[in-house]
Amino acid sequence: MKILLVSVSAIFMLMSCSKNPNGNGGNTTTVTICNQVWMVKNLDVSTYRNGDTIPNVTDPTQWNNLTTGAWCYSANSSEYGAIYGKLYNWYAVNDSRGLAPAGWHIPSDGEWNKLVKCLDPTADTSGTVTKQSTTAGDAMKEAGSIHWVGFSFATNSSGFTGLPGGGRSTLNGYGLGYYGNWWSSTKDITDGIAWPRGLDGTSGVIRWPEPEKSGFSVRCIKD
Repeated sequence: MKILLVSVSAIFMLMSCSKNPNGNGGNTTTVTICNQVWMVKNLDVSTYRNGDTIPNVTDPTQWNNLTTGAWCYSANSSEYGAIYGKLYNWYAVNDSRGLAPAGWHIPSDGEWNKLVKCLDPTADTSGTVTKQSTTAGDAMKEAGSIHWVGFSFATNSSGFTGLPGGGRSTLNGYGLGYYGNWWSSTKDITDGIAWPRGLDGTSGVIRWPEPEKSGFSVRCIKD
């Protein structure tokens, strides 16, 4: 096991990369950030934890009418699956059969807040603002422009390795190369709305209310 000590915003974090034998979607590399153990890759499974199939829905009208779990690839192209994993609607995230592999779960809004606050102690995680941090995004994004289009400020100093898999709105896909969006497991008090996190061309981290019908990446955190 290789141990690296990294300083981010004057906070020391222990990062470890190890093989996790969950056998589910090839998500085996982990990083520890302030005592949270995250998968480094986005989730890429097509079954729930109990083995039931999650439907792959590519038709935009059918996707928009769903009230149950489904997934699709970024831009509906399987070639992106190995890079960005799958996009899931929030119904899949919230399904009682379990979207995350055994020993893992979808991070709550509070767990995302802890990550952002760890990387940027000045971040506003009160839930009253859209942009929680103006700096933590650079620490979370993959460095370079292999996947992020035209942006060079990212350092990935946290090891989170956020990728711009885009998203699926209720009508079509968008933002591949420009936006990385990840669901939380937290539902809003307004029916049909949940709370994701986003990275974009700025150095920030964004939190906003999103319809559960949308398709976003999923990043798991260890139980």
